[in-house]
Amino acid sequence: MLKPFLFCVALAGSASTVFAQTPPADSVVIRSIYNEALTNDKAHDWLRYLTQQIGPRLSGSEGAKKAVAWTKQLMEQQGFDRVFLQDIMVPHWVRGAKEEAYILADKQKTVVPIAALGGSVATPAKGVQAQVVEVKGLKEVEQLGQAGIKGKIVFFNRPMDPTKINTFEAYGGAVDQRGSGATFAAKFGAVGAIVRSMTNALDDFPHTGSLRYGPGVPLIPAAAISTNGAEKLSALLKANPALTFYFKQNCESLPDAPSHNVIGEIRGSEKPDEIIVVGGHLDSWDLGQGAHDDGTGCMQSIEVLRILKALGYKPKRTIRAVMYMNEENGLRGGVGYADYAKKNNEKHIAAIESDEGGFTPRGFGIVGTDAQKAKVLTWRNLLTPYGLHEIGVGGGGADIGPLAQLGTVLFGFKPDTQRYFDYHHTAADRFEAVNKRELSLGAASMAALTYLIDQYGL
Repeated sequence: MLKPFLFCVALAGSASTVFAQTPPADSVVIRSIYNEALTNDKAHDWLRYLTQQIGPRLSGSEGAKKAVAWTKQLMEQQGFDRVFLQDIMVPHWVRGAKEEAYILADKQKTVVPIAALGGSVATPAKGVQAQVVEVKGLKEVEQLGQAGIKGKIVFFNRPMDPTKINTFEAYGGAVDQRGSGATFAAKFGAVGAIVRSMTNALDDFPHTGSLRYGPGVPLIPAAAISTNGAEKLSALLKANPALTFYFKQNCESLPDAPSHNVIGEIRGSEKPDEIIVVGGHLDSWDLGQGAHDDGTGCMQSIEVLRILKALGYKPKRTIRAVMYMNEENGLRGGVGYADYAKKNNEKHIAAIESDEGGFTPRGFGIVGTDAQKAKVLTWRNLLTPYGLHEIGVGGGGADIGPLAQLGTVLFGFKPDTQRYFDYHHTAADRFEAVNKRELSLGAASMAALTYLIDQYGL
């Protein structure tokens, strides 16, 4: 049983051998893709530059501007057939001076780490200090009403569910507190909102992320508190319900700023009007370096095109790498790209997004018809030898989501989820947190799926 596979591995030793065959077996091509990724990886060094030389890249920032220019130059250096920028306008929110926060209980001051939520308003110049009411969810705020909320800081302290094996499912079950907590609290007269960070880890890193202010309610300041800080605040509240919490933040929203999606492509040789997209989002939150979220996805996407080009592969369809801008706090890049595709009558048959970190590959989620999913499942035997067992489970991704209206089949690259929320939206999301081999395997997995879609369509 092992001999045919070993024979394929031997054939896949050099790129020039693979495409000398007419046509090469799919297993041989996929083996050659992995060989190229694992022996000649470029994504890791690219990620090093993006994260360490450019750094955080929040929409509208100087870092985002530098990332656009550098990524365009990088794709041009790879010799792709076409590299271009798509103009978009993006929100421009700035954090300002570092936040301050402490708990005051029985004349004892306990400093805790917080980070303003993206899009939040600032506190008054002197900060906000008030008593605290702890809740586990939005409904509890409504149940307490104005009598229990007015004049207080609402502390949302529902943890991510540790029993969920997929941590994105746990995140989805808790993140409504961050997104809507300030609006719910403000309806009943709260003066601020503090939200437990979205992670199962107990540490001192506050996890930022976007909030959404609803119409017709006051805009109150909101911040994430580290999980250790949340545990401390909850324990002190139980001992002294009359304690107060102080926080100060200096953020503001500036006028929308011009920015770009960065796009590179290899033109198809037989069906150039059919497009396969691979992509990630170039923007990142401002606390760390934006390594796992989502420098890895961007560099993997460019690496997909580099791998296929290095192997001498001539795609039937056009393969396009898209670096989306503004996923974190507006999704302008994803929406704008879909609008661009619609306006130009482009036919996108598939879109693959990597935005769950650069960890060990597990598979791909699929959004499409039953027939399309069934076709992809016929490739399972080609993919499972590389650890891609989870085919069809899950969705696509935020930036490629708007392409669904054009009939595009969406694929979300699914790496192992267990460590992602240790880094997500924090100062810990740095280059050093990314394992080179895991990053390479992810790029190869995306390239293998891209190859199969290019060969057989959907």
